[in-house]
Amino acid sequence: MRTSRISRDTKKISTLAASRSYQRPLRQARTLSNPPIRDFSLNALDARRVARGTGRESELEYIKNNGNNVSGSESELSSVPEDSGDEYTETAAAAAKSRKRKREQSASPVAASVKREIKEISLTAIASPKRKATTTKARRAPAQKQAKTVKTFASAVEKIEPPPQWEEIYALAREMRNEHVAPVDTMGCESLADRNTTPRNQRFQTLVSLMLSSQTKDTVTSVAIKGMQDNMTGGFNLESVLAMEPTTLNAFIAKVGFHNLKTKYIKNTAEILRDKWNSDIPDTIEGLTSLPGVGPKMAYLCMSAAWGRDEGIGVDVHVHRITNLWAWNKTKQPEETRKALQSWLPKDRWHDINNLLVGLGQTICLPVGRKCGECKLASRGLCPSAITNTAIKANKEKMIIKAEDTGGTSL
Repeated sequence: MRTSRISRDTKKISTLAASRSYQRPLRQARTLSNPPIRDFSLNALDARRVARGTGRESELEYIKNNGNNVSGSESELSSVPEDSGDEYTETAAAAAKSRKRKREQSASPVAASVKREIKEISLTAIASPKRKATTTKARRAPAQKQAKTVKTFASAVEKIEPPPQWEEIYALAREMRNEHVAPVDTMGCESLADRNTTPRNQRFQTLVSLMLSSQTKDTVTSVAIKGMQDNMTGGFNLESVLAMEPTTLNAFIAKVGFHNLKTKYIKNTAEILRDKWNSDIPDTIEGLTSLPGVGPKMAYLCMSAAWGRDEGIGVDVHVHRITNLWAWNKTKQPEETRKALQSWLPKDRWHDINNLLVGLGQTICLPVGRKCGECKLASRGLCPSAITNTAIKANKEKMIIKAEDTGGTSL
């Protein structure tokens, strides 16, 4: 006989309910399942005390002798009738003992012997995870087209190979310098010392000329030196500068750039020369650069002009600027230019290159408005920074076209 779907589902539900009805109910705490009933009737202890007529001492003695039995009496026993006496108390105590015995027997021995242990581990005992060593790759140096660096282990100084065609460039620059007289040729610091005085006074005048030439044109420096040579009491020497008041010295060099600061430098230098150098200028680069207001450029030029020893190249703004225009070096500071040039330029050119490039920068390769049309290096394509004639003609043609468009006269 076919049964409907509803009847089948009803049968399953009834079967499931019947099976769940036989499940054992969860055990509840004794204090919740059978809460103690408190009333104003006497409990077992009070009944025993009243029956025996004892006080507080008998109560404590009873608790001592029947500690385990009395511990749960208050929660396990309900109120006791007044007429119940010792018989009821003894019966309740016996029932409590039997229940305690059953609980001890039913308790699992394994559960009683379980101990909870906590293992303490100090933080210092825990090893920190090791990091993987990261290796940083060295930055690859850019390739240089015109110069290669070669390290010499003896001197531990980088040596740069000479740029291509440097000798031809140097020779053409010397030709142009011989054709044009520059201010440095007649009014340079090397030629300002009085040749009629003693060598010691000439060296001192050369040093003072170099100190005044900083941030000053050669024409202004030469006028100041000439005025001190002609008008200074006792002549232009160390003793006269020491005896002179700072205001008087400042008046002699009033046309020089930063004359107030240079007055202090010259006075302090004169005192140092008197006290430490036997009234003469130092004969070493270290000694010259230790003087106030004297830098590397002045020191190398002074060593060459005053002592006749070429120990380095005097690099000023012209030498630094023109060598970078020629792509001989790519430097940002004059001191970097000096080290680069000294690494490859022959030593017999160290003294001449300063006069060569300073004069070229004063006549043709000017700081502003270079005359590339008159430069032999530009005409032969040896200067990478030259402004060619094609560019000059193109600029002129643009200016003519603009003038014609505006209705003006053509240039």
